[in-house]
Amino acid sequence: MRARKSREPLSRERALAAAIALVDAEGLPALTMRRLAAELGVEAMSLYYHLPGKEGLLDGLVEAVIGEIEAAAGRAEATAAGGDWRTRLRGRFLAARAVMLRHPWAPGLLSSRPTIPAGVYGYYDGIIATLLDGGFSYRIAHRALHAFGSLALGFAQEVFRPAAAGGATDVEAAETELAAMAEALPHLTAMVAAEAHAAEDPTLGWCDSQTEFEFTLDLLFDGLERARE
Repeated sequence: MRARKSREPLSRERALAAAIALVDAEGLPALTMRRLAAELGVEAMSLYYHLPGKEGLLDGLVEAVIGEIEAAAGRAEATAAGGDWRTRLRGRFLAARAVMLRHPWAPGLLSSRPTIPAGVYGYYDGIIATLLDGGFSYRIAHRALHAFGSLALGFAQEVFRPAAAGGATDVEAAETELAAMAEALPHLTAMVAAEAHAAEDPTLGWCDSQTEFEFTLDLLFDGLERARE
């Protein structure tokens, strides 16, 4: 397999596709230039022509994920053509969510990068255009972007994020600490017990389930509708 791969021309796109597949399977800690080169069947130094080191590789991963989101949002927009602003935005955000569920490490990585991928600007421009088509002003569109936060990119940003989602929170330790403080925190403990995520409810991070994601979207959309009146 490696011999066959090594005969294929190496490109930035091919390297990033292999990197995403590796991280999807084994997580970000498994990704190194040497490991990626081995997966591609090339020498590690040849990667540097396409990706300038580990930081360039991580930036490339983010750009690739944003590219997936743009493509998915475009398909959702085409499907919802002629629909109202709420239907179009909901489709766009849920399409982004599907991308993040495929790559659960992406939210943490995206939040950690020092630069903004160029594709993000075009994606948000499309959100603003949808709001303007729906009768909102630029002022309300601006405030809506603040309210949407990272939901527009398909995930709810968490201060404490487990390693599986690109963070460093020890979920088992946190849950143990919470259980130990149950008597002093009766309401928080009862809420956590009542809101245990169903196994079939896709979850990103520690507490970002699909049900909660869609609930929050609808809550924000309801508020925006009132702001337009």
